[in-house]
Amino acid sequence: MGSQEVSTVDWQGKHVTVAGLGVSGIPAARALHERGALVTVVNDGDDERARAQAAELEALGITVRLGDGATLPPSTELIVTAPGWQPDKPLFLAAAEAGVPVWGDVELAWRLRGDNGKKAAPWLAVTGTNGKTTTVRMLASILEAAGLRTAAVGNIGVSLLDAVLGDTEYDVLAVELSSYQLHWAPSLRAHSAAVLNLAPDHLDWHGSMQAYAADKGRVYEGNTVACVYNVADPATEDLVREADVEEGCRAIGFTLGAPGPSQLGVVDGILVDHAELGG
Repeated sequence: MGSQEVSTVDWQGKHVTVAGLGVSGIPAARALHERGALVTVVNDGDDERARAQAAELEALGITVRLGDGATLPPSTELIVTAPGWQPDKPLFLAAAEAGVPVWGDVELAWRLRGDNGKKAAPWLAVTGTNGKTTTVRMLASILEAAGLRTAAVGNIGVSLLDAVLGDTEYDVLAVELSSYQLHWAPSLRAHSAAVLNLAPDHLDWHGSMQAYAADKGRVYEGNTVACVYNVADPATEDLVREADVEEGCRAIGFTLGAPGPSQLGVVDGILVDHAELGG
């Protein structure tokens, strides 16, 4: 199972603003600081927990601004945001006006994979309105049964930053991705990906069903082997058709009925493969 080329960034002296403390912000701030970036963390909240987290980061030499997540710090060259921060926040509007790129924790993990000398494992990415967690856990179990070193990561289980920067060298990662995470992951290019289904969700965050679907569809961009879609949900196949993928990448449909060409389906209770996708 091959992996895409690893992108490298010279972090030394780079002014990076991390938006949000918590499960993604703190590991991101630490990882960037360790690589020589000049990190400023901004956070809307200023409660006791936030102050304790800030103290730990400040002890490392990281600047933290509590109660002010709206103002773009001077000299910022990049923002790394927690996935839940909405795109219309003043911080991001100011960044767009200043030409400052915004990444999420998934984008940062994608850029840092292989940074510590380990093999950069390919990602099998799964998104959809419903069923992501169950599917990713099943995928990880299948990969383990095949003898591959893997983990269920992303919006489930181990964080992606921990997975790509930890000591374990994985053969492949089973990655659950939310629409929030995909919105902030412009250069993610999975080995293969699936959109399980699409239904109206988080429309206050995305602004419209069209924008929500477009962010889900980002998971297919640059896929190298397979784009998996739901035959019963034509909107997922539409996203495959719109995606810019690598030459030779296959569209594979799944259905609970009898499969057509390039599909997996069920006949008399037996899983039937008409996709015949080679390794």
